[in-house]
Amino acid sequence: MVTIGMYYEVFDDKRDTFEQKFQEVLKAMEQVKGHRSSGLYRKVDDPGSYAILSEWDGQDDFAAFITSDAFKQVTRWGMEGILKGRPRHKVYPRSDDLARPA
Repeated sequence: MVTIGMYYEVFDDKRDTFEQKFQEVLKAMEQVKGHRSSGLYRKVDDPGSYAILSEWDGQDDFAAFITSDAFKQVTRWGMEGILKGRPRHKVYPRSDDLARPA
């Protein structure tokens, strides 16, 4: 399993729209191969700064998702006046992998 962090900077007047869209996308993610769960988090001291943390069966499943047409459509939607810039993604290793000897 792999955890993916996706980071977004949202225009102040679009935060509610972004959060509503996340709920729609989350519902659609129930059908995506390899997706386990996702949660949306907002920075306390910067309410336009969001993180989505997702659990996936593997990095290949996530890679297939971000190259899908559905993901491209949502990204296009976000870049049309919702997001301040391009989102950033980070892959986090499992703690079990960090403890294994090389």
